[in-house]
Amino acid sequence: MDQEFRREIAAELAQFKKDGVYKTFNHLESPQASRITMRGRGEVIILSSNNYLGLCDAPDVVAAGKKALDTYGAGTGSVRFICGTFAIHEALEKALAAFVGTEAATTYVSCWTANTGLMATFFDERDVVVSDELNHASIIDGIRISKAARRLYKHSDMKELETHLAQTASLRRRFVITDGIFSMEGDICKLPDLVELCRKYNAILTVDDSHATGVLGKTGRGTAEHFGLVGQVDIVTSTLGKALGGAAGGFTAASREVVDYLEQRSRPLLFSNALPPTVAGSALAALEHLQAHPERVTKLRENARYFRGRLKEIGFKPIEGETPIIPVLVGETASAIQMSQELLKEGVFVTGFGYPVVPQGKARIRCQISAGHTREELDTVLAAMAKVGKRMRLI
Repeated sequence: MDQEFRREIAAELAQFKKDGVYKTFNHLESPQASRITMRGRGEVIILSSNNYLGLCDAPDVVAAGKKALDTYGAGTGSVRFICGTFAIHEALEKALAAFVGTEAATTYVSCWTANTGLMATFFDERDVVVSDELNHASIIDGIRISKAARRLYKHSDMKELETHLAQTASLRRRFVITDGIFSMEGDICKLPDLVELCRKYNAILTVDDSHATGVLGKTGRGTAEHFGLVGQVDIVTSTLGKALGGAAGGFTAASREVVDYLEQRSRPLLFSNALPPTVAGSALAALEHLQAHPERVTKLRENARYFRGRLKEIGFKPIEGETPIIPVLVGETASAIQMSQELLKEGVFVTGFGYPVVPQGKARIRCQISAGHTREELDTVLAAMAKVGKRMRLI
């Protein structure tokens, strides 16, 4: 390898460490649950996972993955249109479409590939994609890959969105895309307004529901159910790697024509192996478990409400909201990193985020609540946060 290249990369890595943005990986030796075993630290309570429903280690979900592995083997060995589609993929896709309220669905190896495989398939230089400025990085990359014009609107600013739609009326297709729940803020998109504007301007609406599937709505069907708008979103993308078992994979759900076209032309789908059967099996079991046990969604909501309220009582300032993503503002990046490290010493694993992930001066600890957390565990976390917060003079 070229030595100059190595020196340049090493210098950039050193700068990452100097700037306090170098990421370290904690190694786990147990399944994701409310408590995990971390190498070198023993048992800790985790508030850094997207395991919102606590299904990562649910016995029926794990058993279904093992059964699919035994039934179908380790994988497809090639892409689906070449080597065939397993019955477990077909069953999962039918179940996902029924769950989110669309005619059809198709699975990808991640929601990242679902998003990047969507826009480049349908939009080119004759079109425009209008995106919330706080949308996930996969949406940003999907827009870059497509040849469509890009317009950003300020976070949840419906007036600016309407201005963009009005100004692009001459283009062939207008495509509006938003997160359902925004992962760094924990807030929910203004779906009723988005639906109204897209109908007014004949725009196509897509919602990435990765943090909302299994979380929002009475039965966990996502942002559309939360607002009573099931069937009103043109395209839904989401993940299987969070609330639905936490393994991997993503999907796109839409009309039969849209899904059929993706299966004909979406490059990430056409040129990637399908989900491993064990992942498809465990995700299907997680979906079935959720539908049989909607009380998990209720428990998740109760846990989030309790934790947010107690944080305020202690003296912290969590960002207002109603989701299980509860960011606690601490100011500077160094404070967020230090607080995360101090909490880990107290047996609590929660991640701090600072600039450039979030704006300068708005660094935060992002607490993510699960239905798997007991009230005792949440109280233990709150006590640790109060202890560390006082020590750092944050409260």
